Amino acid sequence: MRPRAWVLVLAAVFALLQLANVTGRDTPDTKNYLAYALSLSGRDKRAAAEATIDYVCDGRASLARRAQSVHVVHFHRPDPTARVTAGCREREWRTVETRLRAGQTGGHTVPFMPERFMRIFEVRPGYPAFLVPFVAAFGVTWGLWAASVVIAAAGGVLAFLVLRTLAVPVPLALTGQALYYVLPCGTTAMRPMTEGLLLAWTLAALWGGALALRGRRRAGLVLAGGSLAALFAVKHSQALFLGVCLAAAGALIAVRRRRRGRPAGREVPALAAIGAGAALGTVVLARLLHYPSESDSLQDLLTGHFARPDREHPWPEFWRLQGNFWGEWLRRQAWQPLFAAALGAGVWGALRRPVFGGFLVAAAATGFLTQAAHPDINIWGERLIVLAWLLPVVGIPLLLEPVARARVPVPAQGHASRPEPVR
Repeated sequence: MRPRAWVLVLAAVFALLQLANVTGRDTPDTKNYLAYALSLSGRDKRAAAEATIDYVCDGRASLARRAQSVHVVHFHRPDPTARVTAGCREREWRTVETRLRAGQTGGHTVPFMPERFMRIFEVRPGYPAFLVPFVAAFGVTWGLWAASVVIAAAGGVLAFLVLRTLAVPVPLALTGQALYYVLPCGTTAMRPMTEGLLLAWTLAALWGGALALRGRRRAGLVLAGGSLAALFAVKHSQALFLGVCLAAAGALIAVRRRRRGRPAGREVPALAAIGAGAALGTVVLARLLHYPSESDSLQDLLTGHFARPDREHPWPEFWRLQGNFWGEWLRRQAWQPLFAAALGAGVWGALRRPVFGGFLVAAAATGFLTQAAHPDINIWGERLIVLAWLLPVVGIPLLLEPVARARVPVPAQGHASRPEPVR
């Protein structure tokens, strides 16, 4: 089959596997994004709350039923679906009704949490807007599932396109696509949250960088800049982090080249400029739009989503928590070193392409920045750091490239040679 057919086959197989879990993928953030999407589609507060609570409670009931069915003591008990659903609906509606009566009726989201916390989600319209056509076409449950499949499958396809742009052989580019699906990237992208779009747009920015370095400068720079703009709509902190990291990587690569007596070229400074412009634009636009500040984010973290009074001296507490978090995080990584091993292999592969590899490492570093901004060890599945998994997704195929090329016969004299890969 042609390469594009294999790409579609991998994406289709991944999508079929996701039928095993249509419900039960939601997290506490999901209901905020879903309510936002339902509001954008024209539903009022109570209608959006009804549909959102039904979805959340059906998911919890599904998880409870499946967990009980394999419990070695409780598997013979009656089906808990009705009981769990009723209890969940009662708790959620009690919270929502109380806040609605208190006057918390503004914005697009349903008041599941304090107003200051919900404000954080109000400034992230990108993902809810993406959900609207899926929910309108397929309903809430299947609409969220279909949207997640599209996002996750697109991420794998983008990983393939990045590698092919770098002239990596097709089998290894398909390996990168498969790695995206089987590593935490695919699992996290299937959760109805912003992380799937963050992964996809970050990969799109990397694809733009690869195109620019490959000689398609205008198309690459437009794609990189457009991806950063899209990230602002999805989650502006990621646009800031990626812009800063790309700018820093471009500056370091340019300095390194000059010190070695080589010209920096036009593409590297241009990518650095786009990153710097995106970072500056994000800060300015967020201020002009009165987005929640870093102080709001800090208080949200330290007060348990504003369930407690604001901390008088948050920064010293934050830095202390930061040190405790990374100490515990490193201990857990030493216990289960798969992530560390994958990152090491990814860095090794990135070093084979020092220019593009610098931008790849920079993009992956945004995962660590996101995690550092929220040093909460209890957040599900380390989803905040998931962007760091892009390093092994793209880096491991780059690491294996010499092995693959060694098995390809050298073309006969007079035939076209293989294209020189991007360095």
